[in-house]
Amino acid sequence: MATSPIPKEAPASAARLPELSPAARWLVLFLLATGVLIAFVDRTSISSALADPPFIAHFGLSDVDRGWLNSAFFWSYGLVQIPMGWLVDRYGVKVPYTICFVLWCLATAAIGLVDAFAALLTMRLLIGAAEAIVMPASYRWIRNNFTERQNGTAVGLFAMGNKLGPAIGAPVAAWLIVNYDWRMMFILTGVAGFIWLVPWMLTVQNDWPTPEERATAKRKAASVTFSSILKSPLVWGAMIVNFCYGYFTFYCMTWMPAYLVEERGLSLKQSGLYTFFSFAGIAIVAVVAGWVADKLIERGGDPVFVRKAFVIAGFIGACTVLLGAYSPSLSMALFWNVFSLSFLGLATANNLALCRLTLIPKPAIGLVTGVQQVATSLAGGVAASLSGWLLHVSGGYDLPMLVIFVFLIIGAAATWILLRPQWAPRISE
Repeated sequence: MATSPIPKEAPASAARLPELSPAARWLVLFLLATGVLIAFVDRTSISSALADPPFIAHFGLSDVDRGWLNSAFFWSYGLVQIPMGWLVDRYGVKVPYTICFVLWCLATAAIGLVDAFAALLTMRLLIGAAEAIVMPASYRWIRNNFTERQNGTAVGLFAMGNKLGPAIGAPVAAWLIVNYDWRMMFILTGVAGFIWLVPWMLTVQNDWPTPEERATAKRKAASVTFSSILKSPLVWGAMIVNFCYGYFTFYCMTWMPAYLVEERGLSLKQSGLYTFFSFAGIAIVAVVAGWVADKLIERGGDPVFVRKAFVIAGFIGACTVLLGAYSPSLSMALFWNVFSLSFLGLATANNLALCRLTLIPKPAIGLVTGVQQVATSLAGGVAASLSGWLLHVSGGYDLPMLVIFVFLIIGAAATWILLRPQWAPRISE
């Protein structure tokens, strides 16, 4: 039995795929980052609609209804994360990703055509299920094509997509709603995604395995059993860390536009602009922090210690969200709102590289990522629905933000205590 991450090895389909050049690897990484950007635009466009009075009136939504509608995506997203991880570990990235991409774009566009709340809820559930492929497939591809000394930069660039998604999506959705209406916003954001399919289909190699390669992949994946994953304290620690990280980021994706409009008196357009600044900030900091960590590791730093230090610093710095919540000044409230989420970028790439690449045996990257994504999706569902309920019972946003602070402290503590190499899932010889 072994407890440390195993060396980099070729993917199951490597026997029939030529090795990618450095330029080609970074190009595919760019496409993966763009794909996750589109996914986050499509999943978070609902938050701008939920701050739009005509949309709220059309469906007769209460604060609790808005919370549940925000969270619907995350329940289906979390439900199929583990099956999606299993799928990409055995059947590759390109074909499963392509099929799911088409499904979620069509479902996003279809929201602009529905009139019943049940149909709206169904489309959100379908988007969640289809987008569940993104993280397991992307991290599987990154682990197969980049080294430990590149992981922080690669994951940081990839993570820019899921941060620039809401950064771009919020102002674009707000602009489309203001200048057209919510129906046109959903139709255009859904259809626009299909442009991405052209370079994806032309650039990415088909890694659908032959029967022999599927048997090899199954044998390698079986070397890290599902029971050993569930018994690993590191996996549970990573789930706690990812839940705490996700709670804050998903709160910002789902409730920030409404907070800025209802609590701070901004217009819908202005709320989209400040949402952009917050998520652009975390995206930029994530890339820089990942690159700096890579350089420290390249110069002899211990990968686990270096990445944990960045993660803990990110959680602690993000606690400044409370300063914004209790600030009587609009300018200071907006500053701390942007600063706190941006500072969390110190944790973004390094947490993902640590929990899904550095400490995890390679044969189970997809499955372990799927397990961890259950916690991430649960964070989204809880943040959206719990924040709606807390807003309903307290009549303000101070209590929802206090809960964010508590989870940030828990995330920092879990990173320090539970993310240890000796507690990684075991590999059967």
